[in-house]
Amino acid sequence: MADTSSRILMGTIGAAHGIKGEVRITSHTQVPEAIADYGPLDTNRPGLTVTIEAARLNKTVLIARLKGIRDRSAAEALNGVSLYIDRNRLPDIEDEDDFYHADLIGLDARLDTGVSIGTVSAIYDHGAGDILEVRDSRSGDTFLYPFTKAVVPTIRIADGYLVIAPPLDAEPGEEEPD
Repeated sequence: MADTSSRILMGTIGAAHGIKGEVRITSHTQVPEAIADYGPLDTNRPGLTVTIEAARLNKTVLIARLKGIRDRSAAEALNGVSLYIDRNRLPDIEDEDDFYHADLIGLDARLDTGVSIGTVSAIYDHGAGDILEVRDSRSGDTFLYPFTKAVVPTIRIADGYLVIAPPLDAEPGEEEPD
């Protein structure tokens, strides 16, 4: 099994678009079309590498022509394929306030008092804003927090932690009153 710890999810192929083999891609790059600039992309299918020959933005989805895919049937067969690159292919970050979402996975999540509440286990993009998932290592429970400056005021990647300021003064494990 290949080591996947250094792979970064760049996008996901969705439905076929038209009859000439184009596909829809949900791109996770800051500029959606930039996913095509990374050259061949690894996938979650063994032995499959994808190269984007051309791409254009259509509202919120990228429409792409892939090397070797020229009909709708071939495009449909790629629905759900995840596209990755090795972390070392991403540009270095120069500003300490900038980071890649993948850099947050595994960070210790602490309250402003310094008490650890778990580890960052995932970041979800639900359209209206990113959601940070924190897993409590003792109980295994997960907690979701809006990934905003108000709720996550401090991120110290080099020190291995971030600070969570739970909204509405709710502490992890506390239930809201009825």
